[in-house]
Amino acid sequence: MDWIFWLILVIVLTIVELATVNLLSVWFVISGIVAMILSFFIDDVAIVSTVFALLGILLLFTTRPLLKKYLPTQRVRTNADRIIGMCGVVTEEIKKNSVGEVKVDGKKWSAISNSKIPVGSEVIIEAIDGVKVVVRKGE
Repeated sequence: MDWIFWLILVIVLTIVELATVNLLSVWFVISGIVAMILSFFIDDVAIVSTVFALLGILLLFTTRPLLKKYLPTQRVRTNADRIIGMCGVVTEEIKKNSVGEVKVDGKKWSAISNSKIPVGSEVIIEAIDGVKVVVRKGE
């Protein structure tokens, strides 16, 4: 009858992992499956519970860092990315590697460039670096 407890625990932990997706309870799902299998052969609940806890902790600390290295990280995208490639107008002179200002899509942005760009020049937005846009002189 102990196997039913382990089955329910595995189901609950699986639901928790699917809801959070942070690679925390999945290791205890695996150790819960092992504990459920052991419960068919070992009647001592203390031994099975110890195996469950130790195996879950062991898996968590040994395989989670390796797996996180290979899983893609999600980058939070904002609608500000849409200005990349747009043209803007310099409203405050941009000196080489010094902050100036451009107006693009009706909004003013702090801007940096690898070259000097005078006020009134058209620029193309190449990237967003923090709260600044990286620009180059338009053609």
